[in-house]
Amino acid sequence: LIVAGGALAWSALRPYAAWASRAGAALPPLQVWTVPDEAPADDLDRARAMIGAAVLAPSHWNAQPWRFEVDGATVRLLADARRALPVTDPDQRAMRLSLGAALENLLVACRAWGLRPAVTYHPPDDPGGAIAEVAWSAGGASRDRALYAAIPERRTNRHAYDGRGLYAENRAALTAQIGADLRLHWIDDRPALHSIADLAFEAVRDQILDHRAETECRAWMRLGDDESLRHGDGISIDAFELGGPAKWFASRYFDPDSWLLGEGAGSMAKHVRDGVRSAGALALLTALPRRPDLWVPAGQAYERMALTATGLGIAMQPIDTPLERSAPRAELVRRFGAEGEEPLLFMRLGHARRPDPSPRRSIALVASLRKA
Repeated sequence: LIVAGGALAWSALRPYAAWASRAGAALPPLQVWTVPDEAPADDLDRARAMIGAAVLAPSHWNAQPWRFEVDGATVRLLADARRALPVTDPDQRAMRLSLGAALENLLVACRAWGLRPAVTYHPPDDPGGAIAEVAWSAGGASRDRALYAAIPERRTNRHAYDGRGLYAENRAALTAQIGADLRLHWIDDRPALHSIADLAFEAVRDQILDHRAETECRAWMRLGDDESLRHGDGISIDAFELGGPAKWFASRYFDPDSWLLGEGAGSMAKHVRDGVRSAGALALLTALPRRPDLWVPAGQAYERMALTATGLGIAMQPIDTPLERSAPRAELVRRFGAEGEEPLLFMRLGHARRPDPSPRRSIALVASLRKA
């Protein structure tokens, strides 16, 4: 990936270098959180740079369920079935949303460089796991430059928010990123918001106490930033900012076979409840009617929304658990007034200090490239 200057590259790599120095280990193959200012001249280098932008997208549990195949001026995006979560995401809704976010970053890069991308979507039941193919040609006008600049700045923000609401014009700018086949419902009333926080508490606690679900999720939880960097994926327990015993004894608190699991469930559920209560607004992204072919475009819409929010200084965090349990999912739909629609993403928005980036596996680990 071409980056804008050596100083910028070193700044992005500094946390990883510090870890390697402490651990006495070689740097893990991680992607730098930078993007080039302009398109590389060669198609293969362009493809590498596009994929470099794509892998900075958010994903469920930071599982990064993507693979890329490059053939000249064409990139194929595929699902990596090894990174599925079949217990908590049995229909692969969250996986396809994650893949849609990666696809959108790739398209934003194309448009920002003045290229004209053409997308071919594959059906949800594609036997090879293909999601979409993107071909490009020169001669377009540069677009989406602000969104492109936001790609390396975007974060999933799990910090406590400060309770400030969103300006009406900012909310309108976020809603404008949602396509015609999707709906975005909002709640910013404080009593309703607090009530949904209690619903999220119950959903998170129940899921952690579900042995099968917690066994799956625990595989993607990293016990500190060092472990997160060694794997290049997953979510560090440090990102949740749990205090006291939950941080010190996380290996036992979130072990599905530990007698301390109940303590871990309570700590994490309280963290999520407090986080929802601190939000300036809540949003629910839905599709009408239920159509799996809309899940990838919904992920694209979410990523455009997240990049727009980044440019506006708005923090965002999807909260998946209430949608992964049937009872809270139905209740959440009712409270947002979205009966008859399929809920795809539940999220909180507001204002908070910016977290550090989470690790991403490098292009070399997720892509195969062939020059035409």
